[in-house]
Amino acid sequence: MSNEPAFGPYDFGPYEFEPNDAGSKDTEQGFWPGDFMADELDFRLDDLEPADAASERAEQGLWPGDLTVLAQHHTTPNGSHSFVVAHDRSITWGIPGEPQVAAIMVARDLSLNTFTFESSYHATLAFAQNWLIERGCPPESITQVGGDFMKPADELTVRIEQQIRESAARYEVLDSQTSDFDPCETWTLTRDSSAAQAPIRVFLEEGDTDAHTYTMREGAFADEDAARNWLDDRTGPLPQPPEYRDEAAALRAGAALTRSAGVSALPKAGLDAHHVPPTETARQQGSRRSM
Repeated sequence: MSNEPAFGPYDFGPYEFEPNDAGSKDTEQGFWPGDFMADELDFRLDDLEPADAASERAEQGLWPGDLTVLAQHHTTPNGSHSFVVAHDRSITWGIPGEPQVAAIMVARDLSLNTFTFESSYHATLAFAQNWLIERGCPPESITQVGGDFMKPADELTVRIEQQIRESAARYEVLDSQTSDFDPCETWTLTRDSSAAQAPIRVFLEEGDTDAHTYTMREGAFADEDAARNWLDDRTGPLPQPPEYRDEAAALRAGAALTRSAGVSALPKAGLDAHHVPPTETARQQGSRRSM
């Protein structure tokens, strides 16, 4: 039996993809999105200097050969900004549980021949996309993931991922865990600044390697200790957020109102005409019709 890890939903090996901005090109720098291939990620920084020490450290901290691009966006017309989401394969051999999805933003100042470089690691794709969207990346560009990446298993997964991507600074990430082995899963522990009840939220992503799909679920807890206890013990199902129950109750109430309105709209004669004697006007109208 192999000792190699059974990689999680973000590590499916290198693949080639269609650039999102196939028409964007910088003739002066020779920039072309097709250069951002999964097997040889090149940020085209050879003729540029880091604008600050933080950018230099961030750029040197990534090894392009370890990155598999999941989604990307490059601005037009001169490629001044690049936004990339990638799986860092080197993390699988590092500290167990560390986040493996890298969100990378590069801004080039072509007039000064400098660049700024930022990166951030996340347990799930949606949180990485959220980080880039908050830094100016168009949402529709960075959400298009191609290749052999696992697909969402259901509509609830799609809805929760969209909720995360569009959440701005709503969720404060407190902790995360990535498991490459059985089970193939990640979780992100957050504090929801918009939650009126149970503000500690757990986003649990579980991969099905046989079906090549994954699910994302949201759980709600009163405090961080309760959430961590559930993650350690997994006793019972993941507690649903209160607003889920409110939504379900609202749907049931709406359905009941619809049924009630349908009943009340029925003609009275069809329901109880044989119980109510006709009015004098009705008798007169009936007499006239019979004449």
